[in-house]
Amino acid sequence: MEHSVQSQQMLAAIDLGSNSFHLVLARLINGQVQIIEKRGEKVQLAAGLDPISGIAPDAQERALACLKRFGQSLSALDKSQVVILGTNTLRAASNSHVFMAQAEQALGFPIEVISGIEEARLVYLGVAHTQSDDDGKRLVIDIGGGSTEFVIGERFKPIRLESLHMGCVSYSDRYFPDGKLNEGNFNRAISSALGELSAIRFQYQRLGWHNVVGSSGTMRAVNRVLEAYELTDSGINLKALLELKKIIIQHKHVDDLSIKGVKDQRLQVFPAGVAILIAIFQSLEIKTLKYSDGALREGALYDLLGRVKHEDVRELTVKAMQERFLVDIPHANNVKNTAINLYYQVRHNWKLDETEYEDYLRWSSDLHEMGLAIAHNQYHKHGAYLVQYSDMPGFSKPTQEILAILLRSHRRKFSSQEFPSLSKGRRNALRRLTVILRLAVLLHHNRDVEAVIEPEFAVDKAEIDLIFPEGYLESHAMTERDLQSEQKILTEAKFDLRFK
Repeated sequence: MEHSVQSQQMLAAIDLGSNSFHLVLARLINGQVQIIEKRGEKVQLAAGLDPISGIAPDAQERALACLKRFGQSLSALDKSQVVILGTNTLRAASNSHVFMAQAEQALGFPIEVISGIEEARLVYLGVAHTQSDDDGKRLVIDIGGGSTEFVIGERFKPIRLESLHMGCVSYSDRYFPDGKLNEGNFNRAISSALGELSAIRFQYQRLGWHNVVGSSGTMRAVNRVLEAYELTDSGINLKALLELKKIIIQHKHVDDLSIKGVKDQRLQVFPAGVAILIAIFQSLEIKTLKYSDGALREGALYDLLGRVKHEDVRELTVKAMQERFLVDIPHANNVKNTAINLYYQVRHNWKLDETEYEDYLRWSSDLHEMGLAIAHNQYHKHGAYLVQYSDMPGFSKPTQEILAILLRSHRRKFSSQEFPSLSKGRRNALRRLTVILRLAVLLHHNRDVEAVIEPEFAVDKAEIDLIFPEGYLESHAMTERDLQSEQKILTEAKFDLRFK
């Protein structure tokens, strides 16, 4: 597909938050990001979220209508220019897979559901790019609809990241379910947030910071209200927040709220956001907080820019994990080079032309032996567990799950049950990538004792042919025996492996 020069320079990021959806469009000019459009809509995806039934039908309806509008702004872009991130509600909802299938259809692009820690990293990146490059540590806080992120960092580098299960939508449902506003409801919300904060309070205070920055709609709304009521002229502080609490509970019901500086759509969740913010100030003993326009979507945009400029944080993450788990990097590189060589021979016939498929193969090759740091026995399972459940900056949770499947399946048993929640197309692609990785690992069983002769690799659906130079297998009996064993395993997985 060909695109205009202008579209080639465009980048887009969408944040599917628990309260609001945000779209930011930017243009890349001489390596710099120029924001050209921002859109945000309150959809309250987490409103009425049920532990069993998941996202409520009316919330899904609001969300899909918003995404259809957003999709129009993305129509001229291709996959490499767009990143769409799902956060707490899509992490937690029992029906998130069903909703995401509809959402991806409305947008025309895949959605990456990220962990709370990855959300915190991207929030910090967005804030850091909108702040002056001061020396010293800063604390960044982002109150979302379903979670609140806390990051201590310096310049563009996060040092400590946490995500707590408290947000303005979830707390509205829990502590103001009938919309009643009173001292008791407010104090219960504050007490609950203080309980959540106890998990990070001492570690964060010990690390310390020089200044505090807040992002998100709650911070923006609170900052506007305090200025409108002349409760502060320089940032947010606890005294002003407690005065704001008094103003709010003068109203008996959330439907009666009329507060200068707060849009009608935010009023429903505003009291809960203020309660959480009061608890944060009290627990972390914050004196003053400044508001920043930078947030998750800006962070996602700059992270995407890094990929465009070949400064992909995911590559740094993989290298860090190799070092942490003492991976034999020369051997991993040999496996990776063979895997990529085999991949390029069959990617068209096996419909593996998407860039992400090559990425999956590279990263899984790099990490396929990381489980040896735990134990040799069942090391493929140890590695899969580490990849699936570690905090991996730059990686979405679904991508980590895919890498875990590849690591778990790269040796021994190859079961189709490893691919349960994927679409048929993705499942077939991942099974084929697994075959490629398995063969690359098999061919390097000697661990570079001698140069590996890479065979010609041809496929036709489930039929696989490996053609070695004449006489090669006769003089490499171990490779031939390994291929015979692999042939039996792949037969059970509905592949027909032939070699000569």
